[in-house]
Amino acid sequence: MQRHSGFSLMEILIALVIIGILGSLVVGNFFGEVEKSQYLKLKSDFEAYESGLMRYYNDNGFYPTTEQGLAALVEKPETNPEPNSYPRGGYLKKIQTDPWGNDYLYLSPAEYGEGDFEIVSLGNDKQEGGEGKAKDVFNWNVDEHIKELKNQEQ
Repeated sequence: MQRHSGFSLMEILIALVIIGILGSLVVGNFFGEVEKSQYLKLKSDFEAYESGLMRYYNDNGFYPTTEQGLAALVEKPETNPEPNSYPRGGYLKKIQTDPWGNDYLYLSPAEYGEGDFEIVSLGNDKQEGGEGKAKDVFNWNVDEHIKELKNQEQ
């Protein structure tokens, strides 16, 4: 009689179940990190735009209009009000899209918050409004979204 060594079907199934459980834990943590990184990118973009807008204001005494948009930070606007003092290279090299591939919205004066302007990401649903992860994110409330994500981790 010859003995065949190997794994039984039951042993293979148990190993697959264990691998599946471990894989789901890793994937769940990975997707949480991806979402957190998306909001951190939003915060970084908002800070860059706010910095450019503050420099624009300091040079010219006003912010770009809603119609001129964030593009006024890259190229000198040719519509009124035209900036009196505009640096040769602009205020930013280029305008980024949000983490979901949308263009940022720029409103001046602010419509939803307080202040002279606001910058908006429509979120992952690419539409105004939304709930939960599809909620719009503004330059003035991005920290709240990051805080919510951190609370969900705990």
